[in-house]
Amino acid sequence: MMDGKFYFIVNTHSKTGGAAAEWAELESKLRELNINYEAFITQYEHHATALAEELTAAGDLINLIVCGGDGTVNEVLNGIRDLSQVVFGHIPLGSANDFARGLKITGKPVEILEKILQSNSIEAYDIGQVEWSGGSRRFAISAGAGIDAAVCREALTSKLKTFLNKFKMGSATYGLLTVKNLFSAPFIRGKITSSDGHEVCLDKVIFGAAMNFPYEGGGVPMAPHADAQDGKLSLCVAADMPKLVCLLKFPKLLAAKHEHIKGFYIIESESFKLTFDKTMVVHADGEDCGDLSEVTFRCLNQALKMPKL
Repeated sequence: MMDGKFYFIVNTHSKTGGAAAEWAELESKLRELNINYEAFITQYEHHATALAEELTAAGDLINLIVCGGDGTVNEVLNGIRDLSQVVFGHIPLGSANDFARGLKITGKPVEILEKILQSNSIEAYDIGQVEWSGGSRRFAISAGAGIDAAVCREALTSKLKTFLNKFKMGSATYGLLTVKNLFSAPFIRGKITSSDGHEVCLDKVIFGAAMNFPYEGGGVPMAPHADAQDGKLSLCVAADMPKLVCLLKFPKLLAAKHEHIKGFYIIESESFKLTFDKTMVVHADGEDCGDLSEVTFRCLNQALKMPKL
């Protein structure tokens, strides 16, 4: 069993409030096992970041377990002072759960909790970082510019997502909003410069997604072979094709058969600098980073320590 006290940051509002019942079961199990723990329930947007900052302020090594969705994971990652001083556990209670999908975390929340508590070894994973003039943000799953970022922005306040979550179909929100945004977004020219100095110039950029894990947006396999332990990000770009053609190719993307189709590019590198002739919406794990014309996506090699399940 992992040593020491366990700290939990819990978002009971995940799944449109459905996570509250799951947390009650988890807390019951913690008491049953007589685990030394302390739990903090998020009360507002970005509260998880503030809680993580407070819990890691002393710089001591702690066991920190995040119970919530991908957004909660991202908030916590961006509040941790020193990643090397945290053993980071995750119990997925969200609607998309792409972080858990990438880590192959399966089972009921109580089963996952027991695996974490029984773990006696650590695995290290890469995470990413978005950097722009005047700011930066860590990400666990993906970061991107263009339509996927615009969809993430809209999904944060989407009544459609709230409605679909009631039927456990929240992940379908991203596909429906993608179709909507595809035809409303302007075409933009851009250039990609990878850390090895390789440059690619593109016309009609639809999106560029820097992937740490294969999936984003509730299971969309943007980069089927992305590996969060190889020290690289996989950049998936859609460009140089009409919007209608992109829409017709969308099923290939959903089936992870887009890698060799004209108009899609997947490039691997430790970092990528993207520049555009107009601003594009940029996100990190669905969290809005603003409208930017220049952004860098960087891999933080083996930065996240997690209990081996």
